[in-house]
Amino acid sequence: MEKVEKFSLSITLKAFVIGFLTLIMLIPGFMIQNLISERQKRSEETIAKINAKWSNAQTLCGPVLVVPYSIIEINDKKEPITENHTLNMVPEMLNVQAGLVPEERHYGIYKSILYRSDIELSGKFRKMDLQFPANAQINWKDAVIRIGISDLRGMTNDLDFVANNAHFTAEAGGTQDATGQGLVIALKKPDLLQSGNELAFTCHLKLNGSSNMNFIPVGKTTRVQLKGAWKSPGFIGSFSPEYKIGNAGFTANWNVLHFNRNIPESWTDQQVKSFTDTSFGVNLVDTVDQYQQNMRSAKYALMFIVLTFVVFFFVEILTRKKIHPLQYLLVGIALILFYSLLLSISEQLNFGAAYLIASIATIGLIVTYAHSIFKNYLSTGILASFLSVLYVFLYVVLQLEDIALLFGSIGLFIILGVIMYFSGKINFYKSEPHEEPGIAE
Repeated sequence: MEKVEKFSLSITLKAFVIGFLTLIMLIPGFMIQNLISERQKRSEETIAKINAKWSNAQTLCGPVLVVPYSIIEINDKKEPITENHTLNMVPEMLNVQAGLVPEERHYGIYKSILYRSDIELSGKFRKMDLQFPANAQINWKDAVIRIGISDLRGMTNDLDFVANNAHFTAEAGGTQDATGQGLVIALKKPDLLQSGNELAFTCHLKLNGSSNMNFIPVGKTTRVQLKGAWKSPGFIGSFSPEYKIGNAGFTANWNVLHFNRNIPESWTDQQVKSFTDTSFGVNLVDTVDQYQQNMRSAKYALMFIVLTFVVFFFVEILTRKKIHPLQYLLVGIALILFYSLLLSISEQLNFGAAYLIASIATIGLIVTYAHSIFKNYLSTGILASFLSVLYVFLYVVLQLEDIALLFGSIGLFIILGVIMYFSGKINFYKSEPHEEPGIAE
């Protein structure tokens, strides 16, 4: 009876020691996650530098017609007081046809996704003489059209703006109105606007940018057709398009009506501050974001350590080979180093190849070390098979997105069931066997 109690206490103490070691291994686990975050931040900073030399993400807003006018009122002293205002008007119809040509730009081990775009704007403004106050004195000769472009460094052509068959040039114009920074086209032909006719326009833009491209549906009716040679676009913003994605790229079409968005047909002065909450567009997604996959894998570190320690613990009981806590600690460190290997290799190779190399190296190291402890090919083979299944399981979970949680939960449930089944085969209260010499305590 004394031997049985002593054996039971020995197993219980070992279980507590293993649990304590597992908690200790949380420290390097968190350090790995911090390392991944640090490398990801450095990557983002480097990509931002690449983009800054090319052009940042672009948002296109406009055109918006801006017409200054004055209202003269008589005060109590019978003196005229002039108030100067501007009336901003959006197009009745706005059509945008854009094509994107993405390219990858590398700086060391880091990669940024850039693009060139070819954009055709067309549409019309409705009759505008009915939108002013009745007593307004309209200054048609100073009317301008504003086109908001978030980063003018991306402009690669001289804009030729055509309005009712008349050609106009554009200048850069820093402005605080709703269209933001961009181009200003001075309409120095008052007769175009005073005639009361609709103002039809077309213009052609060549615009460089990076990461994503967005549009703001300022038109009462806005239609945008966007094509690009990118196989994994992400559609972002307030509106979803009808789209097709194939091997050659994607085509997306948006049709936004005036009651779909919170943009007035006209406004005075600075009544409207921004349209950014109505923007939509495409994000050129990098399908191989190794840092995101590394972080997801690192979050499974505790599970790997616990399951591997449990297998070692069972093998220790079944083979009557005592394993020293230091040996558990070394195995835990090897499991943690897997994530460091994975991170460093994935920055040089694609994530799949990095995962294969890091997992084979880690499994090989642990299995070789385990064989030196167990001196038993069957036990070593069981451990190797278990680790292989575990790493394959993790890789499959990392590749899944929509059903990753479901697959992972079912997988862990099955693994727990298998461990519970084999633990039921072990008699934890049998007499302690004679210890073989030379085994680490």
